[in-house]
Amino acid sequence: MVAAGPDVLAEIAARSPERLVRPLESVRLHAPLRPGKIIGVGLNYVEHVEESSRTLDTAKDLPTRPVLFSKPATAVVGPGEPIQHNGDLTEQLDWECELAVVIGRTARRVNRENALDHVFGYSIVNDISARDQRRSGQWFFSKGQDSYAPFGPAIRTADEVPDPQTLDLGLKVNGEVKQKGNSAQMLFTVAQLIADISSGVTLEPGDVIATGSPQGVGAAQNPPQFLRPGDVVEATIEGIGTLRNPVVDAR
Repeated sequence: MVAAGPDVLAEIAARSPERLVRPLESVRLHAPLRPGKIIGVGLNYVEHVEESSRTLDTAKDLPTRPVLFSKPATAVVGPGEPIQHNGDLTEQLDWECELAVVIGRTARRVNRENALDHVFGYSIVNDISARDQRRSGQWFFSKGQDSYAPFGPAIRTADEVPDPQTLDLGLKVNGEVKQKGNSAQMLFTVAQLIADISSGVTLEPGDVIATGSPQGVGAAQNPPQFLRPGDVVEATIEGIGTLRNPVVDAR
């Protein structure tokens, strides 16, 4: 369906809306799809670069090119599904609310001007990180463990988001605001990210780009605050919705 594009989805909906529309309270939402690959973007908001340099031992200079990493599809969980806290592996489980870009058309060496033509839609990824599992500067195990990519609650198609660089986003833990920002504050826009990534990595329908986090991660709180079993995390992006997940003990 993603590869077919939003026009086909709209055509199906017009033909038989009763088959596609259900009251929200009558269904259980899952992750919108299982991505072929998830490409994360680090240090893509100015204030997050500053707080990371203070608390996460990253460079204090603004990156001149996007900082990229990957998460496996096995990290994905949907709305309401648990984030696993394994105390044998981490005591520093952190949050990051991020705008998710869902690719709809194959993108290979696309230019910035045409990059958004390859977007199917937008959603939310909570980029969960075990800060104490970064290994020699590498983030894969820190960010790629099971349940470390809550995704949802739905995909807003690209025609419904005319400008992805104007969206308020934020995150709460147990109802307390931790992050608040706007996608206008990105160092590298969605179009720039797609152009940069596709210069050497082919993006395919169903791939997801997690575009980076604003300031306010747990490691940067004073004192640092990390997720514990029993917490509830809510990531919200304007026009998309709220992705809510509980944290459970996974030992």
